[in-house]
Amino acid sequence: MTIRLSFEDQVPLQLVLGSVGGQAMEELQRAAGVTLHVRGGDVTIEGDDGSAALVERLLRQMVAMARAGTPIHPGDLPRALEVMRSEPRVDLRSLFDDTLIARSGSGRPIAPRSLAQKQYVDSLRRFDLTFGVGPAGTGKTYLAVAMGVRMLLDKRVRRIILARPAIEAGESLGFLPGTYEEKVSPYMRPLYDALHDMLDVQKVMRMMEQGIIEIAPLAYMRGRTLSETFVILDEAQNTTPEQMKMFLTRIGAGTRAVVTGDPTQNDLPYGRRSGLGHALRVLRGVEGIAFCSFSHTDVMRHQLVQRIILAYDREDQRRRATGPGKPTRSGDGRRDDDLRRDGDSLQDEEGPGDGRA
Repeated sequence: MTIRLSFEDQVPLQLVLGSVGGQAMEELQRAAGVTLHVRGGDVTIEGDDGSAALVERLLRQMVAMARAGTPIHPGDLPRALEVMRSEPRVDLRSLFDDTLIARSGSGRPIAPRSLAQKQYVDSLRRFDLTFGVGPAGTGKTYLAVAMGVRMLLDKRVRRIILARPAIEAGESLGFLPGTYEEKVSPYMRPLYDALHDMLDVQKVMRMMEQGIIEIAPLAYMRGRTLSETFVILDEAQNTTPEQMKMFLTRIGAGTRAVVTGDPTQNDLPYGRRSGLGHALRVLRGVEGIAFCSFSHTDVMRHQLVQRIILAYDREDQRRRATGPGKPTRSGDGRRDDDLRRDGDSLQDEEGPGDGRA
C-alpha cells in the first residue's frame, strides 16, 4: 500500500521527522515497518495496509501538534507510535499537551510522553495514594515530583516530602566520615536532581531551609503525621513490610502520597521481604488507591535502555522456560519471577470501584 501526504508548511514536518535520513526518520521506519520518502512537504508511505495507515494518522497528528507549537523532542515519534498502536483512536494532543510544569530547567515543558505516563498523571491528580511500579527510566519519580511541585505552586499542599530507604545506612556507611545526613545524601541525589530541573536552585534551597521541601531517609518518617503534604516514597522495593506500613499510616488530612519502585530490583539483604511487593498484594482492591504499571515502552531515557530491559526480560523468560537447576533469588528470598509477577499482575487484574488506574 502506498499513501501520499502533502503538507503546505514544511517546518512542522521537519520538526517531527528531523532531517531526511536522520535518526528519527530511520527509527520510525524500523519501528513501523514502512518506507518513507520525503521531498519538501510531500511524504510517501509504503508498507502493508495497517502499518501505512497507522503512520499516516501519526504524522497528521504530530505535524498538527508541531504547527500549533507543541514541542517535539527526539524519541517522541516512536513513543507516539506505540501509543497509537495500543489506542488507535487516541488524541495525541491530549497526552503531549498535559503540561505539569511549563518550563523545566532544561527549557522543556514537563508532560507525559506515553499512555501509561498519562494514566499515571491522571491518577496522581485523582487519588490520595498512588503506586507507580515499573522499570527504571519510565518517569515514575520524576512525574511524581513534578506533580508535587505543581500542587505546591497551586497551593493545594503546604509542603513536599521526598523519602527514600537508605538500606546501607547501617554498618557499611558507619565507616564513612561525616554526619548521618552526609552519609545518606548520595541516596537522595536523584530527588535533588529532579527538583533542580523544575525549580531554581536558590528557590529550592530557600524552601528547604523553610521546611517547605524536605528530602529525608524513610526512617525520619516514623512517629510523624503528615497533613496537607505531597509525600513521595521512592525506591519502595527496598522497604520492609513494616517500613511500608509505617509510611502509609503517616498520611493525614489533605495529604497526597505516591509510592514508586520496581519489584524486580530488590536490594534488601537475602531473606528480607520487600514491602512494595507485600503492599501490592495486601492493598489490591482497596478503594481509593491507584495502581499504575509501566513497561519498557515507557522508558524515557536513551532508547538503548529499552533494548537493555528487553534483553533482560528475554533472559528471564528463557530461564523460566528451560527450568535451571537453581532459580535466581532476589533479596527477599523469593524467585525473581515471583517478584516480577507482583508488578505484572497490575496489568492483568481489572475491576470496577477498586481505584486502579
